[in-house]
Amino acid sequence: MRTTDMADELFRGPETELPAGVRLATAKRGGVTVTRVEIAREGLARPRGRYVTLEMPSVSVLDERDTDVIETGAAELRALLPPEGPVLVLGIGNRRVTADALGPRTAQKILVTMGPQHTLPVKGIRPVAAIAPGVSGSTGLTLCQLAGAMVEAVRPAALICVDSLCSTEGARLGRSIQFSDTGLHPAQADHARHLDAGMLGVPVVAAGIPTLMEAEEGADLVVTPRALDSVIAHGSALLAAAINRALQPRLSVAQLCWLTG
Repeated sequence: MRTTDMADELFRGPETELPAGVRLATAKRGGVTVTRVEIAREGLARPRGRYVTLEMPSVSVLDERDTDVIETGAAELRALLPPEGPVLVLGIGNRRVTADALGPRTAQKILVTMGPQHTLPVKGIRPVAAIAPGVSGSTGLTLCQLAGAMVEAVRPAALICVDSLCSTEGARLGRSIQFSDTGLHPAQADHARHLDAGMLGVPVVAAGIPTLMEAEEGADLVVTPRALDSVIAHGSALLAAAINRALQPRLSVAQLCWLTG
């Protein structure tokens, strides 16, 4: 079986029997299909926790003006986060590799409300910081080292990690968003991008869009959407808008878009 980061792909299907400790439910919200997977025990293909997948038309034709998708994503993400306190958003990935640039491109569009110009709290505005820490080949530091240092400096109530994901279904590339409260756990066993509450001492929520799939010839070859550039450009704008709306519910989508330019 091909590698997948999408929890629902492991447990759905007409002939798939859910293992003990797994619950799956699907609902429609406007033009978005929402699938929730809850894994209540260890020892399964994905870590214990909650996973939410949103399926929609290709994100390459959507943007921050598509309020139905944004509001649905914001509501699902907000349910996975602590209700208050500072939040640090990490854009994981290599901005120089298009399929891996979702995280850094999303971090650029986050409404940042922390820093010297925001020393005094603004009523109704949640403190938010955002950064794309880069890759170890460029920094000489592991993602865990960088994330640990930033958590120590910011002291957030939660961490949101945005990263490109892997799917087993070509039709889902650039057409799904997944949120989970399990932390960042790429399906590749030897992958260095692992971050969770046990490592950092704060809740870690992962967010991403599948941008690649292993080719049938093997894991050394991958398949990406034909419209990959648009998927990354529009997907990062859409995902950032949903994160901004989840963190700043007192601001409208239009206001957030204006503030983030």
